[in-house]
Amino acid sequence: MKIIPLKEGNFSASKTKDFTLLTAENLDTVKGIKMSVQPFLVITENDYILLDTGIGWKNDAGTSVVSEILERENINPNQITKILLSHLHKDHIEGALIRTGRGFEAAFPKAEIYIQRRELDFAMENKGNPSFDFEILEKLIELPNIIWMNEDIGQITDEISYEVVGGHTPFMQVFWIRENNETVFYGADDLPQASYLKYHLAYKSDFDGRKAMELRLKWEKEARENHWKILLYHDLDKAIAEV
Repeated sequence: MKIIPLKEGNFSASKTKDFTLLTAENLDTVKGIKMSVQPFLVITENDYILLDTGIGWKNDAGTSVVSEILERENINPNQITKILLSHLHKDHIEGALIRTGRGFEAAFPKAEIYIQRRELDFAMENKGNPSFDFEILEKLIELPNIIWMNEDIGQITDEISYEVVGGHTPFMQVFWIRENNETVFYGADDLPQASYLKYHLAYKSDFDGRKAMELRLKWEKEARENHWKILLYHDLDKAIAEV
């Protein structure tokens, strides 16, 4: 199993969920919550798996940062077989689409996109919430290769399992990928930074902060006992944690 972090950059997120790239010039002056945006590509014998897709950030030349990293790794977007979406906040789904002169197109045309149906229902009940980009979301769910998920727990393949855990959003789901005695765990925004394992806090930014905190305590114990590699979507400095 190979893990490739697809870090788009470190950002400041405003109250209205606008993202500003952090630079040496603005680091001390820009306001907002500082976080990375870091999807992951996990390559197994059977699949090229994207764990969330980022915000589609572009470099100064107008090229998608994620596509730039993939090209550096000699990976074509058509090689991606599965996209696993933890939840539908804008910074986790916008990279799934490309804006062209003809409208929006799939950034990874051959990938199956796994979406929790109840998470979509929650998003659609919250029109006006700046955490969601409804233009992108409505185009995303029109794609022909959506796999709608309805169960609380299950297997996508022999290697990929999931569980709807809530916490950050009511129906956020987390994923495990297991191959050759190696386990990768993606806790998305219930466990987005290594510091969340150090400070046992309930965060007001979560739908149910106490539940997310309790889940982290449970996962930390399981990760230590089973030697998980924990993927950190929003950590400023680190991509993978092992406890």
